[in-house]
Amino acid sequence: MTPRTPSGRSSGRPASGPGSEHWQRNLVLGIAGAAAGAAVAGGAAAAEVARRRRVVSKRGAGDVAVPGSLRSPALTVVADDGVPLHVEVDEFEPSEGAAGRSEPPLTVVWVHGYALTSDCWHFQRAAYRGLVRSVFYDQRSHGRSGRSSPENATIEQCAHDLLTVLDEVATGTPVVLVGHSMGGMTIAALAEEHPELFGTRIVGVGLVATAADKLDMGRMFLPAVPARLGGELTRRVMRGVGAGHKAVDLVRDLGGTLSEQTAKYFAFGRDVPRAYLDFAWSMLSTTPTRVLVDFFPSLDGLDKLHAVEVMGHVPVSIVCGTKDRLTKISHSRTLHARISGSRLLEVAGAGHLVMIESHGQVNAEIDQLLAAATETVEGA
Repeated sequence: MTPRTPSGRSSGRPASGPGSEHWQRNLVLGIAGAAAGAAVAGGAAAAEVARRRRVVSKRGAGDVAVPGSLRSPALTVVADDGVPLHVEVDEFEPSEGAAGRSEPPLTVVWVHGYALTSDCWHFQRAAYRGLVRSVFYDQRSHGRSGRSSPENATIEQCAHDLLTVLDEVATGTPVVLVGHSMGGMTIAALAEEHPELFGTRIVGVGLVATAADKLDMGRMFLPAVPARLGGELTRRVMRGVGAGHKAVDLVRDLGGTLSEQTAKYFAFGRDVPRAYLDFAWSMLSTTPTRVLVDFFPSLDGLDKLHAVEVMGHVPVSIVCGTKDRLTKISHSRTLHARISGSRLLEVAGAGHLVMIESHGQVNAEIDQLLAAATETVEGA
């Protein structure tokens, strides 16, 4: 399938990886164009050119650091039901930011997905460290955060948690939200409950490999089963898994070829470096099976598409791999159609963990989102 440009039109360009000459050439041309504009537009444009040059200079930083190794001092934010949430903040560094800035123009809050942790943003964290103020947190029952009660393992409660995080550690600047998979669904739930935040406090949204409704859980987990049977059968299987979750965890912890192939099938669309596969499995394998079961009903009943239109008040970038087997590209196309003015980047051949597999292309799109959000803030 021919990938689309961020505007949604077919581009006709071949699939390219994060280190491709095509992508690098476009970055160089973009910087050159910005530099030419700076000569005419003056100080503000020069500051933007400086920022973009610093962004480009940090490309490849994620491959230098061991995936998942980047850390900042840990904070604990307590959710409204008492669950402790693990939070880390990468502060803005004036020497690294845009020329002439001593304070960050905005804060980026990164919201991870189902069965992952905030470490999944490794390549984005490495690329933007010091350039913007970034907040990373583990969703309830995931990673280093506390365990939720089953009744509060819902997308709606995750939205409450997100708002609590914003109120505790992101009050000083406008905010850009970037969510992957269940993280994007969390943002959609926040839009449903607090639409007034979008265009006021929230000035940009990134939706990566996500959906807002009609998740076909049966087709996800039992693709060989006829569609009319898959949904109910999957629910029965998950109930059984929940009853025997300790045994499932034990088998999974043994690892082996089957576990690796499962991670590869669901996480990536093509062959990736072994380090990427190991990194993905390290997150997937440490999420307790009971947590997966607890969140399953909320994901299975997801219905938030009606809420996303309010995001049209701010810049929105939507990214998805064309080989995503979990939140298929059709979901991103639907979001693009519903959110006025949004950009859609279809990454040819990439799977569900597109921000790892094709991090260069994803980061380039996030560059555009942050630039548009900054322009919105400074033009207000």
